[in-house]
This record gives sequence, C-alpha cells and structure tokens, in this order.
Amino acid sequence: MHESRRDPPGAETHYRQALALSEELGMRPLAAHCRMGVGAVFAALGAFDRARAEVDAAREHYRDMAMTRWLDRADTALKNLAH
Repeated sequence: MHESRRDPPGAETHYRQALALSEELGMRPLAAHCRMGVGAVFAALGAFDRARAEVDAAREHYRDMAMTRWLDRADTALKNLAH
C-alpha cells in the first residue's frame, strides 16, 4: 500500500524532507514528484484545496521541464480533485 494511504501525516513529513533535499540539490524532477506525493497526502486527508495547490505546483514544474507524461498525470489528478 502507498505510504500516503497508511500514514498520511508521516508520509507528508517524508515527502517534505525529500522535497527540501531535492530543491537543495537542484533535482527538479524529484521535487515535482514530491509535490505530487504531498498532494496525494492532502487528498487522503480530505484537504482538497491544499492537495490542488500541491498538484498544481507539480504540474507547473512538469510543464517547465517539458515532462509531458507526468504533466498528463498531474492534469488527471487535478481533474479528479475537482469532484
């Protein structure tokens, strides 16, 4: 089972730590993936506005890096959060 579904608060901590490290090291794709993970955590907690904000941030990173496959995934996640 995905970490964000078993322990949302703990998963958020891990994603935030990974996000900080990826940003420090300039690992932009990993930073975007971490934001997607944080978005999943917030969605699992029912914090849909915060989830949308994180997924939208990831989406912008994917767009800036021309990571179209992941951009499509972020778009799908945003559509699912709109419900």
